[in-house]
Amino acid sequence: MLLVAEIGLNHEGNFDLAYELIRQAKLSGADIAKFQFGWRDGPDQMNHIDPDMARQIKSWCQWWEIEFMASIISEDALELARPLQPDRYKIASRTVVENPDLVRQVLAQGKETFVSLGWWEKETFPFGPPTDRLRYVFCRSHYPTYPADLKGLPQRFGADGFYGYSDHMHGIEGCLLALSRGARFVEKHFTLDKTIKGVHGDHILSATPVELRQLSDLGRPLQRLSEEVR
Repeated sequence: MLLVAEIGLNHEGNFDLAYELIRQAKLSGADIAKFQFGWRDGPDQMNHIDPDMARQIKSWCQWWEIEFMASIISEDALELARPLQPDRYKIASRTVVENPDLVRQVLAQGKETFVSLGWWEKETFPFGPPTDRLRYVFCRSHYPTYPADLKGLPQRFGADGFYGYSDHMHGIEGCLLALSRGARFVEKHFTLDKTIKGVHGDHILSATPVELRQLSDLGRPLQRLSEEVR
């Protein structure tokens, strides 16, 4: 099981807060701290990440011994992330639909890449069958997602071609359900305070450190059990 703390844009442009989110993600049991690179980016944007900031984020992750990962939203974001030599990449579902050529550029890096399909409405997989380098991730791109939105969640991850699950629900129940069905990758937005409204509104659907620790402690044996009874 890979547990991803999706810090995303929840640092709200405050890089002291970014450090604390990385620290708390590690202490809460996450394997990976993930940021979004290239989302409406630019020097005048609150969420702008320049090369120096990107290197700082990577060094903080190394200090806390948690893997760094980035969602690649644009070609510039790929150029920003590539020198950091991440072990893996993430592709948001919006990018699958709006910029499939960028997805192919990321896949050409030869790294394990997780591709969310929340916006993908066709029954076929967009970039060919899954491989050990191309991992498809089930997602519902509603912010927040509610229980009725999870219709269609794979009954058995792996057998259905999906490797993992990207969550936008309140709480951790959706993640635990996916793990009980064999998901091996779970991504959950992460915050220190759900009551922050923020520019992008992701805090309310994010896990707190307490919830992320619960997800780690409950989810890992649950996922192992799902593998044993498969």
